Amino acid sequence: MDSERLRRRALIVSEQCQSSGALVPLQTTLSPLTGEAGTLFELRHLDGATPKHLRSAGPKPNPFRPWDSRLEVEMIGPKHVLILNKYPVQIGHMLLITSCWEPQSGWLRSDDWKALISVDKDTTGLWFFNSAPMAGASQPHRHLQLLPRMVDEAICPREKWFRTRTEKTSNSVDDPLHRWARVTAMNGLSDHQILTQTYQSLCLQLGLGSPQCDHAPLDAYNILLCRDWMAVIRRKIEGVAGFSVNALGFAGCLLSTDDSDITWLKNNGPEALLREVLPEGK
Repeated sequence: MDSERLRRRALIVSEQCQSSGALVPLQTTLSPLTGEAGTLFELRHLDGATPKHLRSAGPKPNPFRPWDSRLEVEMIGPKHVLILNKYPVQIGHMLLITSCWEPQSGWLRSDDWKALISVDKDTTGLWFFNSAPMAGASQPHRHLQLLPRMVDEAICPREKWFRTRTEKTSNSVDDPLHRWARVTAMNGLSDHQILTQTYQSLCLQLGLGSPQCDHAPLDAYNILLCRDWMAVIRRKIEGVAGFSVNALGFAGCLLSTDDSDITWLKNNGPEALLREVLPEGK
């Protein structure tokens, strides 16, 4: 049974960091949004100014080298550290970062999966990864992200879509949401070799190359992962109609700002937004 020690620790550190100003939770207004086949999305509108990490203009210093020690939850093995997301929508949102420089755009390695498993044994939830700016990555330093979930809590709004995909043996070539996503069932997250092989296999299926042949992935992509399934999604562009789309967009969690075209979204639907950021053709 999960101890949830890391989650509890994250909440304690969050309270301390809010008092000191090290943590800046984003204030949002939640609106339900219905997609295709009755799928419910979470649309959160950001109240107030857009935080620096969501702005595209200007150079961005690396906030993880060094990381803010006030945000540290715990060291994870010799090469990783678990810290709080400085600008969370959900309190307890954590980042698993490499303690030394590793590029976000490089291949994830077995050490990364070992560290993820070490955290997930205690505190599970929805893991996600944005490989590059075109996939919604805001920082070039390697970081995987965790939104903690209780065992009986829904992983994400589009969870049913991903579960259904694990039961299908073929991919629709007519719908980009199927063509550019590969999903496979997982039987827990306990073996780093299985995670490494699954990740590399899904990347290869999407034409992203392999670490055996390519120095780095051949295109931008997102990962969504929980104890029941892993999904890899190939990307073309970062956003459309004023919406920035990262891995959480495919999970069904969208964030709008004053620059977002809400009318476009309501007229076209959330799945249309996701399709717009995917590659064209086969």
